[in-house]
Amino acid sequence: MVRTCFHPKSYHSMKNLFALIFFALIATAGYTQGAFATFIDYQKGFFRPGDALKRKEDTLQKQFSAKGLSWPAKYVYIRSFKYDGELEVWVKNDRKDPFKLFKSYRVCALAGTLGPKRMQGDYQVPEGFYYINEFNPNSTYYLSLGLNYPNASDKILSDSLHPGGDIYIHGSCVTVGCIPVTDKQIDEIYILAAYAKNNGQDYIPVHIYPIRYSNKRSAAYLANLAKSDAQLKLHAEKLQNAYDHFEITHQLPVIMTTSNGDYVYDGLTKKVAASVEKSKRPAVQHRTRNITELADVVTQWPEFPGGGETFLKYLDKMGKALVPSLPDYRKKANIMVEFIVDTDGTPTNFKVLNGVNEEFNDELISVLEQMPTWQPALLNEKPVAKKMKQSFVIE
Repeated sequence: MVRTCFHPKSYHSMKNLFALIFFALIATAGYTQGAFATFIDYQKGFFRPGDALKRKEDTLQKQFSAKGLSWPAKYVYIRSFKYDGELEVWVKNDRKDPFKLFKSYRVCALAGTLGPKRMQGDYQVPEGFYYINEFNPNSTYYLSLGLNYPNASDKILSDSLHPGGDIYIHGSCVTVGCIPVTDKQIDEIYILAAYAKNNGQDYIPVHIYPIRYSNKRSAAYLANLAKSDAQLKLHAEKLQNAYDHFEITHQLPVIMTTSNGDYVYDGLTKKVAASVEKSKRPAVQHRTRNITELADVVTQWPEFPGGGETFLKYLDKMGKALVPSLPDYRKKANIMVEFIVDTDGTPTNFKVLNGVNEEFNDELISVLEQMPTWQPALLNEKPVAKKMKQSFVIE
């Protein structure tokens, strides 16, 4: 089997060779972390991740604290943008919470072009929805996290005999089809993923997109390529549905694969899971502020980042993202909400004036609270708090 990211010249010491032999032997023998107290203890048994934990763990804890995050993260989500050359790590500590961005990393190199991976040797970085299925502490490329390529969709749509494989997020900053970062960066990503696995997250999602869809330059580049490639256009649009859902909700949709290899976003599974989860937890505490002065008349109204047209597009995407959360008997909902844009531009004190039911309205407010900061209203050139009402459709 051809290993996409293999580079034998990296092995220049007997120490590395013996480490690889040991790692292969315990894997072949069915060795598991059972002999260790935790998965983190198991990783500490290897030189590279053990050394990385000694050097990086304290720094990571301080970075988490500075961002108001609890260490270590119980849930990790990774997404990468091929054309933009970026990899993001999102974290949270409760299943019901929205993900928060911890850090963005620069991807060192890109092999191939935009579009999915379809065969061995095409040097393409895959595009789609994957999860980490391997922690390699003795990688050819320092440390690496393996992805489950080919996934269910790839197995249907890729070359049936030689779809390729061995796709990793790894160090050493070189690639012929993987997602490379620097050794210092993979230290952090590897540790974060290891702690999430240690805390019970067996499937750490990794979503790989052709572009960051909100980047106008990237979107223009993709649109130009897609003019002569209808399949590329269709593929990118299907992935964008999941991207938009996460951008609005900071939660992951339930993604499934049809018999013809298409990705679909299953709402029923999400609703059942949400219902079970809701029964186990106390009521959600939404963001509220004690605002004593509201301006009735202003010289400049609050402005959503990008203006009114961008706000309408945001609401349209949010409407599509929330369709799976509607009750089974509803396909459409006319919504009216009230909120305040405070003097610092923070949208707060959301109320649903016309909604669906208590559970849906609760989720709706949680999503609205992920809205970006506005430009506040002005009165005599001074920021003032202003109450807003907005109607939109979920369909």
